[in-house]
Amino acid sequence: MYNIYYSQFYQPYNTMTIFEELTRRGLIAQMTHPEEIEKALNTQNVTFYIGFDATADSLHVGHMLGLIIMRRLQLAGHTPIALLGTGTTLIGDPTGRTDMRQMLTTDQISDNAERFRLQMSGILKFDGENPAVLAKNGDWLTELNYIEFLRDVGRHFSVNKMLTAESVKSRLAIGLSFLEFNYMLLQSYDFLYLNQHFDCSMQLGGDDQWSNMLGGADLIRRAENKPAYALTFPLLVNKDGKKMGKTQKGALWLDKDKCSVYDFYQYWRNVDDADTVKFLKMLTFLPIEELEAMDALSGAELNSAKELLAYEVTKLVHGQEEAEKARDSAKNVFAGSGEGMPEVCIEKAESMGLLALMVAAKIAPSNGEARRLVQGGGVSVDGVKMTDPAVQIALDKDEIILQKGKKTFIKVIIK
Repeated sequence: MYNIYYSQFYQPYNTMTIFEELTRRGLIAQMTHPEEIEKALNTQNVTFYIGFDATADSLHVGHMLGLIIMRRLQLAGHTPIALLGTGTTLIGDPTGRTDMRQMLTTDQISDNAERFRLQMSGILKFDGENPAVLAKNGDWLTELNYIEFLRDVGRHFSVNKMLTAESVKSRLAIGLSFLEFNYMLLQSYDFLYLNQHFDCSMQLGGDDQWSNMLGGADLIRRAENKPAYALTFPLLVNKDGKKMGKTQKGALWLDKDKCSVYDFYQYWRNVDDADTVKFLKMLTFLPIEELEAMDALSGAELNSAKELLAYEVTKLVHGQEEAEKARDSAKNVFAGSGEGMPEVCIEKAESMGLLALMVAAKIAPSNGEARRLVQGGGVSVDGVKMTDPAVQIALDKDEIILQKGKKTFIKVIIK
């Protein structure tokens, strides 16, 4: 099984097991039964799942690592279930929240789930050999009888224990609705349902889901007297422990209409030196032996590693053609050429204030932020550094190149 796993993505270096590969890539955070999980992943065909609540109209970088791990396990012969939370999204996961999530309509959730499905299909394979399974928990959660649910599921949960879960405990001081308090039970029931109908024995998820995931594994062992496991992977954080995926324009979305392929590429091209090889290990399918040899890189070699990271991750999410375009555009920008540079169009006029131009070009979110950038010496127009926030920019040409800092360029097309 594992020779097949290696041959589909790269030439095999040795007979390394999938569990060892996950470990060496830094993809395991916590496990319920380490020895049993290692044996199952190395010697059995495991059906496992990861849940995705459809709270937005696009997946973001926080979902990407889970999808990559699912694909890695799928290549190793295991069967992934991508569970779209069309039911749990009606309630909202309180994990990591300081307030209650906005309530979405069933139509909004359904539309979001369909967008998720299309984006997932670029990484996961839902057809061919060993296809992934797509499921929606609204299909069973919305049909539940509340009394039966309390009798069959609720009796296995201790409120005292639930109150110790981080997702609950962190909200008690400011208020947690009973609606949200039920989320752990519903997520646990998802695992039970998938176990009963798909023989699913393992749940994977981000490390912030650990408390919720324990409930499902424990429920199956109590209700079905069968083995069930939970395994978490680390959240994508930088060297300072801060979550990755936030840009000046907001979240790093996988939808290219919400985050351009060029901006997506540049995000990974500009990661901190200390994070580069770590993310190559976690987010690409390049041979782990080669990546481990990069741990001592520095200087120009590390810049090449960043380009490799940006290209490989962009290729995985947006395809090879788009990744090559983004890479070529970045090189053209670095060389001073406007070819391939992100563009924005504005109406022709005699002139426009610099701050208004920066906001229109989305190089700054507000006049205040634009003024701060100019006063800090970080803005150039056609290669000329701007020092006066009140300056008027003549619009007597077809295009203007705006630059913020050393790495952000926008071509302003004047029509």
